[in-house]
Amino acid sequence: MFALSQFLAPLPGGLATAAAIIVFTLAVRLLLSPLSFTAFRGQARIAALQPRIAELRARYARQPDRLQRELIALSAAEGGGMLAGCLPLLLQLPFFSVIYRLLESRLVAGQPNALLSAKLLWAPLGGHWLTGAGPVSLQGLVFLGLFALIAAACFAAARMASPAAPTQAAGPGTWLTRGLPYLTVVVAAFAPLAAGLYLLTSTAWSACERAFWRRRAHTPAATASGM
Repeated sequence: MFALSQFLAPLPGGLATAAAIIVFTLAVRLLLSPLSFTAFRGQARIAALQPRIAELRARYARQPDRLQRELIALSAAEGGGMLAGCLPLLLQLPFFSVIYRLLESRLVAGQPNALLSAKLLWAPLGGHWLTGAGPVSLQGLVFLGLFALIAAACFAAARMASPAAPTQAAGPGTWLTRGLPYLTVVVAAFAPLAAGLYLLTSTAWSACERAFWRRRAHTPAATASGM
């Protein structure tokens, strides 16, 4: 990532390192896109199984042991469909945590993290919103702009993650699903600016990626192939 920032050094206004973080994050997300695709297909299968699961729960409501056996049989018949959406997401977590840790750490291999010494406009990439010049400053304005962009990306991601129709009553679980992405804004408020850039890029990628796969899933060709 540092080498990439040097390659982009001609960019003015201290944008080279910020651009390097964004480009590197996009490259990692692109490499992991097969896992995201597998997760999306697994989640689609889980959604398709919900009516059958509800039917089994109603039929064997007073037979918990039988219900458990039927659910296991259903999962096996669908190729582990009820877990297929979780495993690919879990496999991505080490990559994301390593990148976040890199952009949050002051030291890397015992040496100062060179990425955090650069600036984005008036704010150092290693700076925090509530420290340094403070939230009411030019540095604070950079952070507020970042928070606004992250909130917009979270809104798009929440819209893409919600399968419910607009007229459907939203229960507590639905509101929880819609609200969880906004925790990213809270994390960014306590993280260095560099880590906030990573969170913004990754969240925006997730929203675009889910929109792409949902559109593909609803095309006639995708439907005919059983996607």
